[in-house]
Amino acid sequence: MPSFAATTSSLPAAPPRSSSDASSPTATARSSLNLLRSLARARRTDLSHRALLLFRSLHSTSSPSSSAAPPPHFSLPAALSAAAFLAALPEGRQLHALAAKIGLAPAHAVVSNSLVHLYASCGLPDEALALFRRIPAPTLVSWNTAVDALAGNGDHLAALALFREMQRDRPDLSPDAYTVQSVLGACAGAGALSLGLYAHALLLRELGGAGDAGDVSRDVLINNSLVDLYGKCGAVELARQVFDRMPERDLASWNAMVLALANHGRVRESLDLFDRMTRTENVVPNAITFVAVLSACNHGGLVAEGRGYFAAMVSEYGIRPRIEHYGCMVDILARAGLIEEALDVVAGMKCRPDSIIWRSLLDACCKRNAGLELSEAMAKLALDVPDDAVSVSGVYVLLSRVYASAQRWNDVGMIRRLMSEDGFKKEPGFSSIEMAGSVHQFVAGDTSHPQSEEIYKKLDEIQQRLTSAGYKPDLSEAPMVADMDRTKGATLRLHSERLAISFGLFNATPGAPIRILKNLRVCKDCHTISKLISKLYDVEIIVRDRIRFHHFKDGSCSCKDYW
Repeated sequence: MPSFAATTSSLPAAPPRSSSDASSPTATARSSLNLLRSLARARRTDLSHRALLLFRSLHSTSSPSSSAAPPPHFSLPAALSAAAFLAALPEGRQLHALAAKIGLAPAHAVVSNSLVHLYASCGLPDEALALFRRIPAPTLVSWNTAVDALAGNGDHLAALALFREMQRDRPDLSPDAYTVQSVLGACAGAGALSLGLYAHALLLRELGGAGDAGDVSRDVLINNSLVDLYGKCGAVELARQVFDRMPERDLASWNAMVLALANHGRVRESLDLFDRMTRTENVVPNAITFVAVLSACNHGGLVAEGRGYFAAMVSEYGIRPRIEHYGCMVDILARAGLIEEALDVVAGMKCRPDSIIWRSLLDACCKRNAGLELSEAMAKLALDVPDDAVSVSGVYVLLSRVYASAQRWNDVGMIRRLMSEDGFKKEPGFSSIEMAGSVHQFVAGDTSHPQSEEIYKKLDEIQQRLTSAGYKPDLSEAPMVADMDRTKGATLRLHSERLAISFGLFNATPGAPIRILKNLRVCKDCHTISKLISKLYDVEIIVRDRIRFHHFKDGSCSCKDYW
């Protein structure tokens, strides 16, 4: 697309804010502006392209229509919205340059808000936040857009920090439903239950008035956000309460609840809810629904049911399987030891297998002791798929565990050297725990926390009680970081979730669950000690890992040791 800057070199500077009436568009310009806005709001790729072309045409100094062009502070937000939908960063930067040239960025809040949204849509939250910081008088919409920019790009803790800053520094701005919906999403991503409860209460309180509160309780999008929040924070009972009380539900409501139940190991409840959805409520499922249903079968080890739902998805609902559906089906079969059947599914796929599918097979080979030859073949296939460095390092780590299980420590060392030579590092694990509204994050061997001395003292106590209970570490879980058995055991002891559990044991309210969010899958050894700790200390430990939830209580886990 030709440069916007090249076609708008003589645009006037932005009018003073007080003279907005004088700069209102003419009737012809209003028609052009309405068309531009309609194209941008259509949320269609072809129409968004047309919106950008129309903007360029309207503001081109060589175009006959330029005399009827709307003022740029009206038209720029629409063009930026179209660029954001397309994630068209080069065109967006040209529009930014134009806005800066004529004095609209960062001075004009509406234009700047649109630019913040643009950079967030292009996956550049740091640039979005930097621009927000330069807005002279940010409005509530400015704050909302910035919070959403961070939350939408996965920086949940930063989003929550920005929300707290807004409450602290701008008491004149009362959060609206959009603010709280973004905060709910950030709380869900961070696993911050108490903050989510606060946001829920804030949503009802700040809107004021019984009528508004009633509107909130009926809002499907907000209720869906609450189901998602409570489901992702380990409070599946609260998620179900919100879902059951919803006066109206859409397909996303059902999908969120089916998936929440599945991820918490409530497999039969999840599948029963799907049956109610399709047979009683006559809601037609989509591709996302079947990802949730197949995930439930996967978490429960329900092979026959998984086959049935996969077949029904195609034959009854005409849904073409995506890579996610194939991935679930392969995992269901492989984890049940049906590796040959899983390979048949891969051979029949209508799309190219990704590294996740091969890693799933490799993981199953490792857990099922399927043999070195097959495991090495799966590793080679996973490494042959172009992917990011984290995925490659994950393959190396899994293969190292295969070798460790076979006591082939020389091969473990070889994998370690390969990773070092190729510049790959094991994805760093971290665990976070929320306490009194603050999220505390730990990495393995962390000593940066202000309460580190107390954490490690508690960890020593835990270790003594575990040893007295007969615990022996599974050294195959630490082959990449140590060589001597004693060192391996010490390394396991410093895993991030153990530090989080130690922190939780002396900080949590007696009787309250310890809720932990982990970015990686729980290793077998940490799973074992979490069960033991729940019994020894009479405490419930709820861990959300990359795949699912584990509810440890009375010496057992909700996953029934199948994960």
